[in-house]
Amino acid sequence: MIKKINETKDFLISNGINNPEIGIILGTGLGKLINEIKIEKELEYEDIPNFPVSTVEFHKGKLIYGKMNGKYVLAMQGRFHYYEGYSMQEITFPVRVMKELGVKYLLISNAGGAMNLDYRKGSLMLLDDHINLLGDGPLIGTNHNDMGPRFPDMSQPYSKLLNEKFEKIAEELKITLHKGVYVAVAGPNLETRAEYRFLRGIGADVVGMSTVPEVIVANHAGLPCAAISVLTDECDPDNLKSINISDILKIAAKAEVDLIRLFSTLIREL
Repeated sequence: MIKKINETKDFLISNGINNPEIGIILGTGLGKLINEIKIEKELEYEDIPNFPVSTVEFHKGKLIYGKMNGKYVLAMQGRFHYYEGYSMQEITFPVRVMKELGVKYLLISNAGGAMNLDYRKGSLMLLDDHINLLGDGPLIGTNHNDMGPRFPDMSQPYSKLLNEKFEKIAEELKITLHKGVYVAVAGPNLETRAEYRFLRGIGADVVGMSTVPEVIVANHAGLPCAAISVLTDECDPDNLKSINISDILKIAAKAEVDLIRLFSTLIREL
């Protein structure tokens, strides 16, 4: 793995991607943040050595490098999911590369289903904690001590500093930003009524199919991270309505406006 990480890092540096300060992973239907970046380099995943290729049609599959509000950012327009058949190590490989390139903060977005009945679709939730029900983890296997400890602490998986800044910015911009627990499941099917009851019962506010592997690796690597979910549907098992991906994308696109404002302002202040 270390050889592959270094090979990819060297390739990106040779293509002009030098010392990015902030890494960004953009989730389902959340790619318009790219329009806020003064792009200096844009690479297709398929052209990057050792990078997986996104197989989901609405994930662009591009690595974007440039300046945003005075900071150099490296943004993934499209991420990788466990349900695509990738290993946890493949899903989180870009986070390892970001760390080696010098990224100091990692910002993540995703689309999720709101199980907390106080939340409404189209709003946002700041992740304060998570539950991993993917059935796998990115740290299983040989541990490389120079990449991180064998048993990393996860008592504060999401940066307190970044979360406090996000909450302050949301208040100033008058954006509703819930704070809660995200649970990751394998997917790609959405959940049954009984599954929603179970997930809510174990303490989760929002359910999705991503983010947790990247956050685990960020913590392992000592990379402070924060994540925001765009709530694309309401998952009340007693009043559950059928939803399809086109509905999810439409709601994500509307809520993305506030997400961009939050990310943009935070990046300016870091």
